[in-house]
Amino acid sequence: MVVEVIGGVITGSLALIADAAHMLTDAGGLALALIAINFGERPATPQKTFGYVRMEVLSALANAVVLLVVTAFVLYEAYDRFLNPPPVLGAPMMAVAIAGLIVNLISMKLLSAGSSDSLNVKGAYFEVMSDMLGSLGVLIAAVVILLTGWTLADPLVGAGIGLFIIPRTWVLLREAIHILMEGTPPHVDLTLLERTLLAIPGVTAVHDIHVWTITSGIDAMSCHLVISDMARSRETLTAAQAAMRDTYGLSHSTIQIEDEALRAEEGVSRI
Repeated sequence: MVVEVIGGVITGSLALIADAAHMLTDAGGLALALIAINFGERPATPQKTFGYVRMEVLSALANAVVLLVVTAFVLYEAYDRFLNPPPVLGAPMMAVAIAGLIVNLISMKLLSAGSSDSLNVKGAYFEVMSDMLGSLGVLIAAVVILLTGWTLADPLVGAGIGLFIIPRTWVLLREAIHILMEGTPPHVDLTLLERTLLAIPGVTAVHDIHVWTITSGIDAMSCHLVISDMARSRETLTAAQAAMRDTYGLSHSTIQIEDEALRAEEGVSRI
């Protein structure tokens, strides 16, 4: 990434700078994830009862915003270069593109063995593959410039790489905002979850259901269960917590038990 930035400045190639920005989506994401993991290992405090696990989400949000700004700059530069094409040094540009392509091919080879066993490694493999395609695009643009002198190939490839970054960055931004807005995790069907709770023997009503994500891999839920027999409250609570844990992966659950008869009496008194 650093070599492509330097090469882009020296050669005047926007495609190299755009490809470096594409690599920034990977390198930046990994760096921010490592920082978030480091903060996430810190213990909870009376002021921060969940600790610092949400640093991962804040890091993802910052990463997405930075990438959108970089992409906007690349697209603006591409538009400006279409109007006023600057000189581009094709030979050095091709040399840097070849170096980037070789590095990405080596990375793909290293990751290919584990990509079938681990989702994380598979994700990294596909990221490196997309980087490889970016380097290949820069290489093609350099060859076109060397053979034909058509320098518009550079901003054309640069704009293409910039547009390629936008969908992934938008997904990352949307997911981060969804978590910060306490949205329901995508894998949880709230209607089905309510039906699961209502299917527990003795449960007559469910209300105030909330399911949210604290950080990646840590979801939480809370709700009120109205039951007909308070003598079975412990049994009902145990069954509800087990259903949340085993069916929906919600090990962080806060469930309040309410007496149906008492609730009915309170309703009459309010009337």
